[in-house]
Amino acid sequence: MVYSIRSKSRSIISSMAALKTSVESTFASSPINRPAGSKTMKLEKIRDAQQGFTPVLKRRSFSKLETSSSSTAAALTRDRTSYKVQDVAKSCGGLDYFEEMKQRFLSFKKNKYFEELEHFQNLAKAQSPKFMVIACADSRVCPSYILGLQPGETFMIRNVANLVPPLENGPSETNAALEFAVNTLEVQNILVIGHSDCGGIQALMRMQDDVDSRQSLTENWVVNAKVAKFRTKAYTAHLSFDQQCRHCEKESISRSILNLLTYPWIEERVRKELLFIHGGYYDLLNCTFEKWTLDYKGSKVDEEEVGRHSIKDHSFWS
Repeated sequence: MVYSIRSKSRSIISSMAALKTSVESTFASSPINRPAGSKTMKLEKIRDAQQGFTPVLKRRSFSKLETSSSSTAAALTRDRTSYKVQDVAKSCGGLDYFEEMKQRFLSFKKNKYFEELEHFQNLAKAQSPKFMVIACADSRVCPSYILGLQPGETFMIRNVANLVPPLENGPSETNAALEFAVNTLEVQNILVIGHSDCGGIQALMRMQDDVDSRQSLTENWVVNAKVAKFRTKAYTAHLSFDQQCRHCEKESISRSILNLLTYPWIEERVRKELLFIHGGYYDLLNCTFEKWTLDYKGSKVDEEEVGRHSIKDHSFWS
């Protein structure tokens, strides 16, 4: 039994020795590990060369991969950056439009600001506008541009469809703006401007009469002009939808003017003729402007809960 175990052990050791000799011979004969002028190499040197060779291959392989990856990443980054820049310029005109704005600003500074330096420096200290303009938020209607209003002349409110709700329905920012303009700045005129092809009025005219059917913030706002819609429907039932909208656009101005009189500090100054309220209507297609002034003495705010107002100084600019 002991002899059998010893015999098997010797056989295993002999096989390992032969395998070792074969491995050494293979590495020693390898041209990679054979130094110049020598045919063999000691095992230690073979192992050193082997250990040094494998990492070199790995390092070179990874280095090449890293270089390739870095180049690819850089290219992707450039592409992504380029895409973002182009996308911004394309989607909102970011770079192009801001460059144009810059040039317009510099032109204003050179041709307007420095030419009227004393006026603008006085504006930096205080303001005393004579007009408060309430206009639609529509981008096509710029009162200062179409009416030639200058800096410091106008205190502006822009909202959907130029609607001014009654005091009890007015949002805090609208109430605050009206109070500040009338009581603090003491403006002498309030001009409510409407315009043709108004999206807010179209939304109002398409709304169901059921209040619960409102689906958007715009509808929640324009419902303040529901009286204008009802009056329009009553008087223009025989007209087309576009014609009804045009009528309602002007009717909404009338409702906004009457709603302004529900603000006590406005009504008081109008009654004392310290403040005058005007309406205006801008036709986008024909570039015409219709203007009128509230005749306070001939107006009735509470008549049948809808009120009516008389006008004077009606004019048409074309």
